[in-house]
Amino acid sequence: MNTSADLLKQLRIDRQRPAAPPPARRSGWIIVVIVVVLVLAAAAWWFTRTPVIKVQTAPVVAISAGSNSASVLDASGYVVARRMATVSAQVTGKVREVMIEEGMRVEQGQVMATLDPLDADAQRTLSASQLSAARSQVDNMQAQLAVANADATRLQSLVGAQLVSRSQYEQATGQRDALRAQLQNAQRNVQVASDQLAIAGIRSDFNVVRAPFAGVVTAKAAQPGEIVSPLSAGGGFTRTGIGTIVDMDSLEIEVEVGESYIGRVQPKMPVEAVLNAYPDWKIPGEVIAIIPTADRGKATVKVRVAFKVKDARIVPEMGVRVSFLEQATPQQASRPQGVRVPAAALVERDGATLAFVVGERNTVAARVVTTGMVMDQDRQVVTGLNAGDSVVLNPPQALKHGDTVAEAEPDATE
Repeated sequence: MNTSADLLKQLRIDRQRPAAPPPARRSGWIIVVIVVVLVLAAAAWWFTRTPVIKVQTAPVVAISAGSNSASVLDASGYVVARRMATVSAQVTGKVREVMIEEGMRVEQGQVMATLDPLDADAQRTLSASQLSAARSQVDNMQAQLAVANADATRLQSLVGAQLVSRSQYEQATGQRDALRAQLQNAQRNVQVASDQLAIAGIRSDFNVVRAPFAGVVTAKAAQPGEIVSPLSAGGGFTRTGIGTIVDMDSLEIEVEVGESYIGRVQPKMPVEAVLNAYPDWKIPGEVIAIIPTADRGKATVKVRVAFKVKDARIVPEMGVRVSFLEQATPQQASRPQGVRVPAAALVERDGATLAFVVGERNTVAARVVTTGMVMDQDRQVVTGLNAGDSVVLNPPQALKHGDTVAEAEPDATE
């Protein structure tokens, strides 16, 4: 049993043991530690991150052997598509589903839209029922003809034995011949019903609108629930097409040349085209044909010009300025093909000529290029670059392969 002295000893306070800090004070120290760690992490990211370099860029432009030829005539025109179609259904009906959008590429035969097939399905079901009924009629006539054949054969033997009259035999053979004719008619009805079923199937396929050729959708004209028809209807409630597709490989330039100057233009003549949207991009081309008729109101003649370069930036209805060039001399024709870039985009490093091309996510790729002749402020590049590439102007010494860049203002790199 504990004595009073033991109990007093247990209640005594030990002043040598340090007191535990209050909970609020411990929480404050934890918050301070977390803040310090976050500040150190942010500082480490700031000092170790890859800096974004501000640069100016320029496009790489295609050149041709005759690009330095003198212009004998300048004219304005538009980019047009040789193959363009507003696709419509072959029958009138209500649109059930539209499967195209502007800018979408479609292949030949691809489904663009479907119409409500209720009428076509009903007609096909009716044709199938008529075919089944015609076949049943043939079966019935064949059974009757078999009985008539048997009767005629039996009566023929009885006539020889003079057990029945010849009139009865002739009546039986007449009935047999009539049934034979009816059977042939029923068989023709089966063929007609079969053809009608095939036609119903074809008409049912008319409810599916398909692309007549491969191209790009430039306009979507109908929505689900609207009525479309191959014929124009008044009132504005009926659409005449599902959408418009353009074969981008058929793009060309249509230019109107004054009658007084048409004598300067010849088929196969080289041209240089400049789109209004891209004034620094010179596109080589060639005269396809001179349309043999004039517009008396404007006193002009249409000229078709082909692009020698295909590019996604060229779209229908763009304005274009065309320079008709004189025929290239043998010296000009022998010049190598290639592209032209500003001379400021080329640098010498480690004995090689480099150009920095801006790619995806604004990262640059260092490319070794082979240069050609000097073209004013530009240089010809034979290998290493492609038309349409974007190159860095005046690349900084610190710029290297894989760096991230951003477009600077025109005076930011001065």
